[in-house]
Amino acid sequence: MRSKILITGASGFLGSAVANNLTEKNLVLTGRVNRLNLPSFYIKELTSTENYKDCLADVDTIIHCAARAHLMNDESVNPLAEYRKVNVEGSANLAKQAIAAGVKRFIFISSVKVSGECTTGSQPYTEDLLPAPEDAYGQSKLEAEKLLKEIAHESDMELVIIRPPLVYGPGVKANFLRLVRLSNLPIPLPFGAANNRRSMVYMGNLVDFISLCLSHPAAANETFLVSDGEDLSLRTLISYIRKALGKPSWLLPFPVRLFRIAGKLIGKSSVVDRLFGDLQVNSSKAGVLLGWKPPYSAEEGINKTVLDFQSKRN
Repeated sequence: MRSKILITGASGFLGSAVANNLTEKNLVLTGRVNRLNLPSFYIKELTSTENYKDCLADVDTIIHCAARAHLMNDESVNPLAEYRKVNVEGSANLAKQAIAAGVKRFIFISSVKVSGECTTGSQPYTEDLLPAPEDAYGQSKLEAEKLLKEIAHESDMELVIIRPPLVYGPGVKANFLRLVRLSNLPIPLPFGAANNRRSMVYMGNLVDFISLCLSHPAAANETFLVSDGEDLSLRTLISYIRKALGKPSWLLPFPVRLFRIAGKLIGKSSVVDRLFGDLQVNSSKAGVLLGWKPPYSAEEGINKTVLDFQSKRN
């Protein structure tokens, strides 16, 4: 009886969390490192030529987490071409082979970057808003979505697209980890006037939603934005982090416009925009169509993330 779930990118931040959550099920994993030490594990590359026949046998559903990840300072000569090789061509190759193998549902982890980078002065992103990616990574994810829809449309395989915003949780790296480290310093921080609004999603909430999409009939051939349901300002985010660290907020109301001026002077306007701009998503479709509610609050998610950070420092 068909019951297997294939998780691609099982060595990664999201893929490993999904695999850990679904360990009671019959899993097939692909990745670079077998962190869970499960027998059904394959070392595969996400390319236009890789053969996935061996790991698709009896697979009923694919959770496609593998991708060429977003890089802040991509040094490739042609970043879009490099993203396309993996995120577009590799995903299309996997989908075509999945159809041939009789896979029933393909869950594609896309990105909010398909919608854009900023909602300052506008409404939160929704699933039916015209996509407007601003970088090569977002463009590659949009192209992958379109191609996967075309491929799935010509078959009986159902496609579910999930566009998460910033994902955080135990093991998080990049900007979120840097913010935790900054918040851990015994100094006041100049973000007391940062009243922007940004949507994020705790890993536990995202994994819970992915699990729901495995079998919910109403998820078939739909696209979803998913978040914690609580948009945080930079000021509130740091307050939550410092509270979890056992520290007072200790935030100084330094004017945001001075950060923007400084950003222009040193050529870091994009960094300032990410810190102080808005990026909100409306994730109500997930609740209305699937009855989903985030099982964790943003504060609970941040507490768990910080606890993991502290455990690795000790």
